[in-house]
Amino acid sequence: MRENSPADPTAEAFEAQRDRLRAVAFRMLGSHADAEDAVQEAWLRLSRQDAEGIDNLAGWLTTVVGRISLDVLRSRQSRPEASLDTGLSELVVTLDDGPAPEEDAVLADSVGLALLVVLDSLRPGERLAFVLHDLFAVPFDEIGTILGKSADATKMLASRARKKVRGTERPTAVSREQREVVQAFLAAARGGDFEGLLRVLDPDVKLTADTPGGVTVTLGATKVATGAKLGAAAAGVGLPVIVNGLPGIVSWNEDGTPRSVIAFTVTGGRITAITAVVDPAKLALADLPDPA
Repeated sequence: MRENSPADPTAEAFEAQRDRLRAVAFRMLGSHADAEDAVQEAWLRLSRQDAEGIDNLAGWLTTVVGRISLDVLRSRQSRPEASLDTGLSELVVTLDDGPAPEEDAVLADSVGLALLVVLDSLRPGERLAFVLHDLFAVPFDEIGTILGKSADATKMLASRARKKVRGTERPTAVSREQREVVQAFLAAARGGDFEGLLRVLDPDVKLTADTPGGVTVTLGATKVATGAKLGAAAAGVGLPVIVNGLPGIVSWNEDGTPRSVIAFTVTGGRITAITAVVDPAKLALADLPDPA
């Protein structure tokens, strides 16, 4: 197998495309680690080809990365617990200490990461068509080749995805209402108020927790409320933060090590999703505010 070396013309050509391929894969997969894996797999496939016979190397590599990413997305659909990527290097966590977080310079990063949350609501084909065409200007006929569809059918997928993206609220600032809903949840959790928890939780709320034992997913207000001890623990010593543009809370252990980072998605006055990271190994990698 050919080594990925600057002395190799094929390797040099690939390296010239690496950053763009990584950007494509990251927008497709929402994970830096998965994006790196996809790009490396593309290199391995290229190394087994006669590169001189490839007329458009950039297009060929984009197609390969697109197909690899599509396979990963479809695999995630069959295993929902595998779709969460809580690589903390990708989280933007800042103190929520003012009424106008839109003035915080980190907001642009938060909104960019929030787009990945919106993209997660798309089906694999929709996401690929939207990302490749709208974000990277890949022609529909080339995208159709990846999907095994006609250019017209691919246009329909991209159009459908575009409508979903535009119709989904992406956080641009944490509102007073969002803060109040989160505080009501934490107060109810702290006080063991089961009915109070149900009042602020959407019936179909999803709690995703990244624990030392792996990722767990809890669905439904009753189950989430029953397991709200996580929120109660954070409420006692937590500090309000903004996590990727969402209202959240970070808490620490008595020895100063981080205990948890929790983010809340609030829609229509109710919490529709909660993401909690409690794995000490991942928390240790986070760039978190200092304990108060």
